[in-house]
Amino acid sequence: MVTAALYPCTITHLRTRPVRRAFCYRSYLWLVDLDDLPRVPLPLRPFARFQARDHLGAPDGSLRAGVDAWLARQGVDLAGGRVLMLGHARVLGYVFNPLTVFWCYRSDATLGAVIAEVHNTYRQRHAYLLRPDGRGRAEAAKDFYVSPFLPPQGWYRMRLPEPGDALRLSVTLDTGGRPLLAATVTGARRGYSPWRLACYALRYPWVTAQVSALIRWQGIRLAARRLPIFPRPAHDAEEGAR
Repeated sequence: MVTAALYPCTITHLRTRPVRRAFCYRSYLWLVDLDDLPRVPLPLRPFARFQARDHLGAPDGSLRAGVDAWLARQGVDLAGGRVLMLGHARVLGYVFNPLTVFWCYRSDATLGAVIAEVHNTYRQRHAYLLRPDGRGRAEAAKDFYVSPFLPPQGWYRMRLPEPGDALRLSVTLDTGGRPLLAATVTGARRGYSPWRLACYALRYPWVTAQVSALIRWQGIRLAARRLPIFPRPAHDAEEGAR
């Protein structure tokens, strides 16, 4: 059985056109079983809160119930199988997850689906239902606005194998038949312990705010290069989550 784990990781972004722009940063992510969330000591709880309102669930429900309800609307029934989630916890009252991944298993331990839940900096979210192959590869049409510097149409090519000792995820956005943006997440598994969480909390005290700030700073730099801006369409802030 999977118990909670922490993955110190490096996250990289590469834009290939019309200007080439790359950046990377260090962070850490959680891998948790939604039926067995980690028991965090009271003094550390401000640095690790897992709440349904931050993901697919209704604010007054549980994370697991929210995932099951969303899957049911897509015609998927796990019959009680496990759901593993990779993403940031809420830290010091704030959370921002550009990408949260859920590996959803049936009761016979076979993979039923993978959910890629995307958040943008406009407090909007959207979830993609994926059916990866045996190597964790999946594709999906882009239908959610994530940046004013990215066109509304495109095609995602993802590699989302369940993390083990190593974490290796990648997402590439193709437009016009060519790669435009690529993001990778690489790291190594560390078993959860209160001591380890305390160390990461000291090293990355504003980890989720850091992610949001970095994305906005990169947007400012792209705007300074006079990249075309694509207007944001009307969008339900809870689309993909109900």
